[in-house]
Amino acid sequence: MTTAARTAPTPAGQPTAGFNFKAVLQRMIQQNASDLHLKVGRPPVLRINGELQQLDLPPLKPEDLKQLAEQIMTPKQVKEFTENKEADFAIGVPGIGRFRVNVFQQRGTIAYALRLVPYQVKNVTELNLPPVVEEIAMKPRGLVLVTGVTGSGKSTALAAMIQHINERRHANVITIEDPIEFLHRDINCNINQREVGTDTGNFGSALRRVLRQDPDVILIGEIRDLETLEVALKAASTGHTVFSTLHTTDATQTINRVLSFYAPHQQSEVRFSLSSALQAVISLRLVPRSDKPGRVPACEILINTAAVRDQIRDMSKSLNIPDLIKEGTVQYGMQSFDQSLMHWYTQRVISYESAMFYATNPSEFALRTQGVEGSSDKSWDKFRDKQ
Repeated sequence: MTTAARTAPTPAGQPTAGFNFKAVLQRMIQQNASDLHLKVGRPPVLRINGELQQLDLPPLKPEDLKQLAEQIMTPKQVKEFTENKEADFAIGVPGIGRFRVNVFQQRGTIAYALRLVPYQVKNVTELNLPPVVEEIAMKPRGLVLVTGVTGSGKSTALAAMIQHINERRHANVITIEDPIEFLHRDINCNINQREVGTDTGNFGSALRRVLRQDPDVILIGEIRDLETLEVALKAASTGHTVFSTLHTTDATQTINRVLSFYAPHQQSEVRFSLSSALQAVISLRLVPRSDKPGRVPACEILINTAAVRDQIRDMSKSLNIPDLIKEGTVQYGMQSFDQSLMHWYTQRVISYESAMFYATNPSEFALRTQGVEGSSDKSWDKFRDKQ
């Protein structure tokens, strides 16, 4: 049985009478929580709309979490946890859902962080992402980076883009994930999902061979090191579409992060490679809604136009991504975080306080909400409520 298909214990196989794991997962679904945290000495804790909320249950005991590990982990995962004090995998719970699991040790006891992975992949519209994301997904080649902090919706956005491709292209798609999160079924595409530790020994081994598997589209769960980055750049520059993620906060930091993988004497070469291979950077921040429970994505979009390409290559100039986004808003569909926030604010979806909190430039955002701006600047027009 593979890790991705492994199921959690049934009610009859609960670790102890005091801790009903399946019942806690059911409450997680009922309350629309994104994450579940389990640790000794505290009741289960849910993350709902970005906020942690403790359940009204007894504190967990060491034996509760130890027996849970025996129920949901394979012998190989138990061995990995014993050696490394942490392990990543995914489980499926019949009738409830799929979950990405990280089990780790803290203060000598076992702890868990579980992330809900919906069975049904939502599309770009359902996720409230800009329509240009669909156009980016359909590019025939190039590197697309989806970035943001942990829990900002990177994996969900990538899954929506793969689904969009699956419905509209006849392509061979290879994913390399640790672990597999969203399950994709073949529609028009042939999709092979490989899980590190189950379907391949490690990221490096899978990446070294992926170009021999006749891919049109490659999804790499995360760019973690130089080896992964170099394979991504090579594949993107040789006619493949490559999707991956980085834990960076915006487009400027993303490009600087990619460049930082290389030594100073390699900067000129990597700038040229990146400028040629990059297709787009999509950066996400989830913002609490004010009109109803939930969150919406503030989304920064950078498209690699000729002007962006020239600036990435030019080592004599510092990156000025905000101005490039501003210049490409009307023609290319680029947008900044603050423009995205303006859209949600004027649609009365988020509050002014939330918009200011998540804005990249709060003082400029405040002036624009008051109508203070240059008369020749039309880049914000489409982000304001026209009603």
